[in-house]
Amino acid sequence: MTFFKKVSGLLKGKTSDLYDWHDNWHEKFIVHLAKIVRPAVYVELGLYRCSLFNAMIPHAGMLYGVDINPDAGKFMKKSSKSTFYPMKTIEFAEKVRGKSILIDMLFIDADHSKKSVLEDFHAFFPFVTPHGLILIHDTHPRNQEFLKSDCCHDGYQAIEELASRTSDYELVTIPVHPGLTLIRKRTTQLSWQE
Repeated sequence: MTFFKKVSGLLKGKTSDLYDWHDNWHEKFIVHLAKIVRPAVYVELGLYRCSLFNAMIPHAGMLYGVDINPDAGKFMKKSSKSTFYPMKTIEFAEKVRGKSILIDMLFIDADHSKKSVLEDFHAFFPFVTPHGLILIHDTHPRNQEFLKSDCCHDGYQAIEELASRTSDYELVTIPVHPGLTLIRKRTTQLSWQE
């Protein structure tokens, strides 16, 4: 389907075109960010077919991928730097609790419900390094059609709640469907003063 046909279908309100119109711009953005930041540890919650995870391998020191679906690991490129954990995200948080894992970049893209996004954020926040980055996907759905549980769901509401208490972090949402929220863990503006 060409770009113009997709746009035409959207303008005419064809629901089927809404689901065909899925741009993974966020993956290119995150990879570019990783090229700049060079995270020593990258954690991705929710892998699907590992396209983003695999693209991150050259730009991170160690990579941990977590997905409840064990088949997701079949798509992960073999690398001495990457490890797949077929489990719930909260189980992985419990697994690393008490270990010396410090996350420089965390991508939350598992269950898109408000409840799960908040659980993942709060469970992993203690492991994120000062001035480390947390990225949350599907936080600016285009319209009501994308609020279904198999799309963006109600995860955007988690961002509204997180934005109300920001003493330990700052955040911004890129308002382009499906949305990406960037969060920097910090108590001071300059990393070298913390």
